[in-house]
Amino acid sequence: MSSPAAETDEARIKRFLAIASHDLQSPLRHIAMYAEILLDDLDGTLGDEHLQHLKTIRAKAQAAQDLTKALVGFAAGAPKLSLSVVDVGVIVSDIWTELLGEIDAPDARIEIADTPAVTTDAGVLRQVLRSVIANALVHRAAAAPVVTIAGDIGASGWTLYVNDNGPGIEADVHGSIFQPFWSLPREGAEKRIGLGLTAARDLAAALGGTLRLDHSNESGSRFAINLPVR
Repeated sequence: MSSPAAETDEARIKRFLAIASHDLQSPLRHIAMYAEILLDDLDGTLGDEHLQHLKTIRAKAQAAQDLTKALVGFAAGAPKLSLSVVDVGVIVSDIWTELLGEIDAPDARIEIADTPAVTTDAGVLRQVLRSVIANALVHRAAAAPVVTIAGDIGASGWTLYVNDNGPGIEADVHGSIFQPFWSLPREGAEKRIGLGLTAARDLAAALGGTLRLDHSNESGSRFAINLPVR
């Protein structure tokens, strides 16, 4: 049974998700709309590179709109999922490109092994994977980060594994990493908000799956995302 403090934190997170997601819908809708207007008005006058930039803006804004709608439903306790066949490898490649532009991780590389096409909500799964991969880049060792993504299917459904070569997570805090507002203490590192893995775990649950720390030692950590076969 959850403690009152944990229940309070969960309520705070859901309230934050509801407010933030609701307030983001209008600006995202306008970004997508104006990108569409520019594409229509400037058709035939733009070079291929600028045309692709506008199409990317429109696509990203539309994807963010879909995610915020799902988050509003999740915060209300009734997530509305938009199911489609999702190529995990494509999503991971896109996430990796984004994260390298946001996180200073020199010489980082990703290795995408066998990854499945799964039927799920693309936006929600993307957010789960993004949080776990970002965690690997932020909490890294002295060596250049190496993240490996692989998939497997078993009796309980699909399992996506996210492996890293980081410093590992001490055994005595394994039970804390998914707690709201908790972050792994690192000497000299900036204190982080500590919601990435918490939100990722709850979003995985909204997909009908789970997120867990599979193992961790001085050679790195492995997270497992279980998804149902639909």
